[in-house]
Amino acid sequence: KNEKNNTVTEKVIFDVPYHTPFAKGESDCDGWQNLESFIAGFAYGGTTVLVGQPFETLKTLTQVPPSSTGTSAFQSAASSMSTKTTTKPSLIQTASNLYQQGGIKAFYRGGVPLLLGGGLMRSAQFGVYNSVVPALESRYGPTNPSSYVLGCINPHVVLAGWAGGIGRGIVEGPFEMVKVRHQVVTHWALRDVFQGFGATLFRNSFLFSSFVIYMDILKQQLERTNTNLAPFLKAGICANLAWFTVWPLDVVKTRRQSGKYNDKSLLWLLRDAVSKGDMYRGLSAGMLRSFFANGFSMEVYMVVERELRKEFRGE
Repeated sequence: KNEKNNTVTEKVIFDVPYHTPFAKGESDCDGWQNLESFIAGFAYGGTTVLVGQPFETLKTLTQVPPSSTGTSAFQSAASSMSTKTTTKPSLIQTASNLYQQGGIKAFYRGGVPLLLGGGLMRSAQFGVYNSVVPALESRYGPTNPSSYVLGCINPHVVLAGWAGGIGRGIVEGPFEMVKVRHQVVTHWALRDVFQGFGATLFRNSFLFSSFVIYMDILKQQLERTNTNLAPFLKAGICANLAWFTVWPLDVVKTRRQSGKYNDKSLLWLLRDAVSKGDMYRGLSAGMLRSFFANGFSMEVYMVVERELRKEFRGE
């Protein structure tokens, strides 16, 4: 909204107001807004881990074939089960076996690395995104809907989403590798922490840019129809669409970080997944995790940022 004699233009991203100053004499970067985005993003990441880790563990175990994940008690049982039934254990079979081996605690295996890094990486993605969008608009001016790609894709959102994804990937890479190794129970050393780093960056740049594009398109459609939708549903729906878009890249990334394909290139892993019909392996667990984890996390994000705005700026 633009008010007379008001030097600040208010925009809405993710239904979270951010302010972009355009008037001369104003700083091009709202420090408080950036701090709020980073803190709220940290809360988003922590919530995602707490809600979604059980599904995340199932997703990883489903994506990495039992025959490729070592000889731990869980893996041996999974391999034996798959031999008797099918070469690819179902999600229910994997969940049942995981519970038998370690109870509820086993579903949170690998959760500590993500709990430590999850807040940081979400903080990075939202913080970078909410810094790049106003920077682009300050330099080039707000985009005109007539210039949107295909009539609905805002170029500034695409670029900022790509930057946010890279920011997240830089932080997430080492934590993600450790998480995967814990989930599939394979040994790792400090020298391995950047294994699959390139794959993580590549996946995240597409993942987060897809997410913010879908969020922006959905926002446009809701405004046209004068319809409202709860943040939980908006975040859950758009997160699922984004994950579906990049899922083959996630399969490749997980296998690369599992420690069982160290001599294989990303291209080989992609071809292998295609030839074996594994391009969307683990999708059901991933969609469940994505919807509920991102839905709850977006609610937390908005509450935290709203409270921070009251505390820092009295809004």
